[in-house]
Amino acid sequence: MGKKTGPIGVFDSGYGGLTVLKEIIKELPQYDYIYLGDNGRAPYGIRSFETVYHYTLECVQHLFRMGCHLVVLACNTASAKALRTIQQNDLPGIDPEKRVLGIIRPTTEIVGNYSKSRQVGIFGTTGTVNSMSYPIEIEKFFPDLTVYQQACPMWVPLVENNEHNSKGADYFINEYIRKLMVQSGEIDTIVLGCTHYPLLADKIQQHLPPGITLLSQGAIVAKSLADYLRRHPEMAAKCSTGGTREFYTTDDTETFDRQAGIFFEEPLSSKHLNL
Repeated sequence: MGKKTGPIGVFDSGYGGLTVLKEIIKELPQYDYIYLGDNGRAPYGIRSFETVYHYTLECVQHLFRMGCHLVVLACNTASAKALRTIQQNDLPGIDPEKRVLGIIRPTTEIVGNYSKSRQVGIFGTTGTVNSMSYPIEIEKFFPDLTVYQQACPMWVPLVENNEHNSKGADYFINEYIRKLMVQSGEIDTIVLGCTHYPLLADKIQQHLPPGITLLSQGAIVAKSLADYLRRHPEMAAKCSTGGTREFYTTDDTETFDRQAGIFFEEPLSSKHLNL
């Protein structure tokens, strides 16, 4: 008995994953997508490994129940703190044919292709930086790279309060760039290790020393997903292709719809989900 096809699930603790979904839709417009933002319990960046894992698993299972065979964790904190455990410990018991993918690995697989100095920087949330996920993953693909990290706790609130184009944002952008670059003046490639940060990318680029490559995850993850589906036709066959989008939030839908427009760059309408 063939299982029914279903949408591709995209999960994030809040809004940031919409910057990834937007790029995935550009790359793979034919598929159906369900986006789930756990805004009611965001931010994840400050929470313990155990809590992030528990929340992420709960949301992934919910997306499975909604018919998804494939779920993308479009959240660096969830990818850092929950992905491996879910893949190794939970999926075999839930359904060994379902798949959960993260967004840290696709970026770490290519970052070395951009760096001539072999010194790269990571901007991320405190949770992502403390997890050491980027240095650990980069080491697997490019053991010759030296990785410097900088936590940027003020950047997410700036974006979520729609202050990312304000004068005040310049101060905090400069501050974290300075703290990263003081670790090494040789850094020539920087990964934006949080899905909120693409909204600050233009400003960050303005404040960076010239000649530094800034990598946003959205387009990289989208290409990686397209490649994954090409290499796994059996999974691609389970993903429905009606070109539909559905959005769910664990918080207030009105607030979500208003805020989400900043990230998705077009109006959307969400439904409330009780976990």
